[in-house]
Amino acid sequence: LLGVGTTVTRCIEYYSRYKIKEGFCDLFLHPHNKPQRLNYLLTNFHLPKSTLIMLVSAFIGREKTLQIYTQAIKNKYRFYSYGDGMLII
Repeated sequence: LLGVGTTVTRCIEYYSRYKIKEGFCDLFLHPHNKPQRLNYLLTNFHLPKSTLIMLVSAFIGREKTLQIYTQAIKNKYRFYSYGDGMLII
């Protein structure tokens, strides 16, 4: 399954784990707490040192994430919500 965006990804994972449909989602995905339901992620390039980088790392690992972000910075990719995106498969 594909998560389109980090918020959707966290919500789907949260529901998958706890079956809660309302309220706050406080799930923190990272390399030691990987997604269980979703296999893929479509998202923007997020700011370095953000928690969203950890979410990306949960899918592909820290080293691969750092390699991708190094390339993105070198090639002047745009970050933030209206920046360039990536599909993690």
